[in-house]
Amino acid sequence: MALSRRDFLKQSIGASTLVSASASLPCFLARTAAAAQSQSPRDDTILVVVQLAGGNDGLNTVVPFRDALYARNRPTLRLSGEKLHKIDGDFGFHPRMTAFHKLYHEGLLAVVQGVGYPNPNQDHPHAMRVWQSGNTRPDAARTGWLGRAVDQIYKVDSARVPAVYVGQIPRPFTMSAERAIVPWVRSLDQYGLRGDDAETPPAAPPVPSADRRSSSQEAVGSPPGPDALLQFVQRTALAARATSQQVEAAAKASGGDYPGFQFAATLRTIVQLIRANLGIRIFYAELGGNEPGGFDTHAGQALNHGALLEQLSESIAAMVNDLKRDKLVDRVILMTFSEFGRTVAENGRRGTDHGSAQPLFVVGGKVRGGLIGKHPPLDDLEGNGQRAHTDFRRVYATLLDDWLKIDSRPVLGEKFRRVDFLRA
Repeated sequence: MALSRRDFLKQSIGASTLVSASASLPCFLARTAAAAQSQSPRDDTILVVVQLAGGNDGLNTVVPFRDALYARNRPTLRLSGEKLHKIDGDFGFHPRMTAFHKLYHEGLLAVVQGVGYPNPNQDHPHAMRVWQSGNTRPDAARTGWLGRAVDQIYKVDSARVPAVYVGQIPRPFTMSAERAIVPWVRSLDQYGLRGDDAETPPAAPPVPSADRRSSSQEAVGSPPGPDALLQFVQRTALAARATSQQVEAAAKASGGDYPGFQFAATLRTIVQLIRANLGIRIFYAELGGNEPGGFDTHAGQALNHGALLEQLSESIAAMVNDLKRDKLVDRVILMTFSEFGRTVAENGRRGTDHGSAQPLFVVGGKVRGGLIGKHPPLDDLEGNGQRAHTDFRRVYATLLDDWLKIDSRPVLGEKFRRVDFLRA
C-alpha cells in the first residue's frame, strides 16, 4: 500500500530515532552496518602494518654480537652479548626488547633479514614513498600498495570499508586508493575520524563516495517508491544501532593489559575493531611520528632508540596476548617496516646515519617463527649500510597472495617470489 507523505515522514522519524541513539557511531562503521548485519560473522584473515618512521637501526635491533666488524664500527654504540636477549649463538635482540624475545621463542615472531631494494634512496620522503607505494619509482604511483589492495577487496565487497588507518599523524600515502575510502581513526573513545577529503596526500585522486555511486547505479532502474525508501531507512537505522552496540561490546571486552604508550593505545583500538568483527581486513599504524621520525637517530642514539624499541616490543606483545584471549591470534598478522636502515659505522655524534637494508618483523599465530634469510655481511656494503638481498616487494607479495588471498600482480605490477615466513 502506498504511503502518504505525512505517514512516510512519521514512520521515517521513528526510524531515525534509532539512528540518533547511535549518533556517535563513526560514519565508516555506519557504512558497514547493513552489510555486517546481513552476513554471518567472518573469519577472514587480517593484516596490520606498522610504520617505523625515521629509519630504524636494524643492526642494534637484531644484533650480530659476535661479529668483529660490528664491534669495530661501533665503538660507543655496540651492544655486548651479555646484555642482549639471545636468539642464538650469534644474534640477540636489543636489551629493551624483552617481550619480543618471548614472542620469538613462542614461535610467533619471524625476523626477515636483509630487506630492501636495488639502488636504495636515502632521502626520507623518497624512501618512505617507495615503501608506501610498493614501487621503486614512486613518483609514478598515484596510489599506495595497501590502497590498491583495498581496491581489490572493494571490487568484491563494496558494502564494507575494507581498511582503516589508526594513528595520530595524517593518513599516510600508502592508504590512498582509487575506489575505496580508507578512514582515519584516532581511537574509539573519541571517534576522531577524518573524512576522505581531510589532509589526504596530494597524489591521491578524488574518490566519489560509495553513497553517490550507489545512487547513480540505482537510478538506472525505476525510482524507488516511499515503501522501498522507508524500508531502507529502517533497515539502515537498525543495522547502525546494532553495529554501535557491537563495537561498544567489543571495546568493553578489551581486558588486555596494555602498557601506557600511545602506540599501545593504537594497537588496542585495532584489536577492538577486530573483535567487533566488522569485516575490516587491513589496518595501518605508525610509531615514530611525523617526518623525519623518531627512529632517525643521528645523535644520542642509545637512549632514544632503546625507548622506541621497548614501545614496539611491549605494545605488540600486549596486542598478541589480547588476541590470544579471544582466540583471534591465528587470524591476524602484523608486519613492521621502516624507510631504510642505518649506516654500519656510527658517526661522531654517538648516532648513525641513513643506510639501506633492514630487518622486518612479522608477528602472528600463523607465522613461521625464526630468522628468515641470512644476515647481510658487514664487509659488503651499499651506501654505507647493509646490502639488501630480499626485495621488500617479495614480503608484500607473500602477505597479499598467501595471507590476504589477494592477487599481488595488479597491486605490485608484477609477480615476486614469496618469502617463507608463513605456516600452512
